[in-house]
Amino acid sequence: MMTYDVIVVGGGHAGVEAAAASARLGCATLLLTSDLSRIGQMSCNPAIGGIAKGVVVREVGALGGVMARAADASRIHFKMLNRGRGPAVWGPRAQCDRALYPLQVRRILEELPHLDLFQDHVIGFDLVKGRVEGVQTRSGLSFRTRSVVLTAGTFLRGRIHRGLSGGVAAGRAGEAPSVELAEALESEGLEVRRFKTGTPPRIDGRTVDFDRIERQDGETDGYRFGSYVAETIPEQRPCWITWTGAPLQEIVTASLMQSALYGGEISGRGPRYCPSIEDKVVRFPNAERHQVFLEPEGLATSELYVNGLSTSLPASVQLAFLQTVPGLERVTMTRAGYAIGYDFFPPEQLDRSLRVRAFEGLWFAGQINGTTGYEEAAGQGLLAGANAALWVRGEEPLLLGRDQAYIGVMVDDLVSRGVDEPYRLFTSRAEFRLLLRQDNAVVRLGPLAAEIGLLGPGQRRALDAALEERIRIRDWFESTTLDPDCVNPLLERVGETPVTEPTRALELLRRPPVSGAELIGVAAPPWVDEVSQESLVAVDVDVKYQGYVAKERDRAARVRAQSAVRIPPDLPWNELVTLSVEAREMLARHAPETFAQAGAVSGVSAADLQNLLLELKRWRRARALDSEDAGEESLASASESD
Repeated sequence: MMTYDVIVVGGGHAGVEAAAASARLGCATLLLTSDLSRIGQMSCNPAIGGIAKGVVVREVGALGGVMARAADASRIHFKMLNRGRGPAVWGPRAQCDRALYPLQVRRILEELPHLDLFQDHVIGFDLVKGRVEGVQTRSGLSFRTRSVVLTAGTFLRGRIHRGLSGGVAAGRAGEAPSVELAEALESEGLEVRRFKTGTPPRIDGRTVDFDRIERQDGETDGYRFGSYVAETIPEQRPCWITWTGAPLQEIVTASLMQSALYGGEISGRGPRYCPSIEDKVVRFPNAERHQVFLEPEGLATSELYVNGLSTSLPASVQLAFLQTVPGLERVTMTRAGYAIGYDFFPPEQLDRSLRVRAFEGLWFAGQINGTTGYEEAAGQGLLAGANAALWVRGEEPLLLGRDQAYIGVMVDDLVSRGVDEPYRLFTSRAEFRLLLRQDNAVVRLGPLAAEIGLLGPGQRRALDAALEERIRIRDWFESTTLDPDCVNPLLERVGETPVTEPTRALELLRRPPVSGAELIGVAAPPWVDEVSQESLVAVDVDVKYQGYVAKERDRAARVRAQSAVRIPPDLPWNELVTLSVEAREMLARHAPETFAQAGAVSGVSAADLQNLLLELKRWRRARALDSEDAGEESLASASESD
């Protein structure tokens, strides 16, 4: 029987990051998955990043993770979303080569000396008095371990649906579901619910009339998600935009009862922010059209992903509505879309390290926790894998606060508030988003990753170089004075008032239209070609928003101080009569560990929180008095015996 420190079950985006994080921390790690050829597979859109999600990819990269590097090495189209708005909501997004991305993931994983890969199907755990001691596989093998990270994705009793055919048991197209494991977990008393999601059809790009649709080229400024390794970026490809119209709406409306979503074939809540075309037609009947993006699947194929037309209608109906879209009148469909229903375990059953409270040595990450999206899965996977390894090593867990990372926002939301629909990150979920920008991820999280051992020697050297580069740039702005003749042409070009005397570069940089790259460009210090565009942008943003950032840091510190108030695990919630009945029930169910977590629980009002502070004081006072009384009784008993 083989033994490992950490076993990761599942080879999707969560599993990849969990296994890599554990191995980077020096633990003997096994990644167990049903198909090694599909490690890191992109089951839906082969895209990485977006609003808030792109920041998570940068955070994963800053913590030494896999996704950022693999995205850089396989991306064939890149855009920085929201550039027209403030830097706190900028979102890097890359369309990747579907076939190339998992190859890059496998390459990066095989660089890790403490990681083994094995292909098999896990069907159960060895549990002894609530402690995980191993896993069993379908082929009859057993592996011993002290900790397991389960990243089952949509495989737990997964079922794919197109139309009213009854569906096909599958974790994703072409792969068997995990039924035994779902049943084993449920039999141990864990609460289980059901969610659903879906994917659109794919089409043959050779049958698209590109003259009738709008072309969108990507940005080619060399931006990278990765913080420490400059992966080679492949050849780039364009995307295209078209629109649905009345003919598509008529077909979908007439066929609604053939949809698995509307015909009763599939149950569970779906992602509100990634609706099917059936949902769009029903929820927005007066909308004249809906946007459709045609996105390349890879460099070696003409296949296109039809973003915006997720569906569970029969394949024949899908082809019919596709051919009503401008530019797709003669299109050939290469794969039909489908919906999938799957089990998940409500994340209130986890603590903030993503450990399952009911068991010792078991962590959950990814869609099993009720989330949706590759990026959300990767962030959870990295955190769970690192914490499983740190637990084996007897060290404190890696816990990220809401003011430290979007990953911290997500985990706090999950374990404190739970989910009633597939969870997706947005910038609006982060109350300190000016601190959580994509440009400062390496500054926020790189030193922490180095401190706990998540970075290898090469990554640490790259981190030191990146931090030193930003200091060098900032020092130049603070110490350099620019003459009017040098800087006024730039100021006039951007609509700013010229200067009449030598002015410090830092003061000029504070003017919103003036970019740091342009200021350094006109001064041309000898090292100007050596610094990265990323560092220039980061320093630029830090200077321009310095006052706002300082205020947000102060606010975060005040919130953190109050939020850090600990709640005793044996606090008798049902006896706290000043709290509402709903608050007592929800708090007893979620068992928050801190005041911050209590405040995030649904159904807990501001008045309940105020009363909770008073109840905590009363309870502690009563416990202290009980201890004094017990001490006096003990002394009295001792005197009598004497």
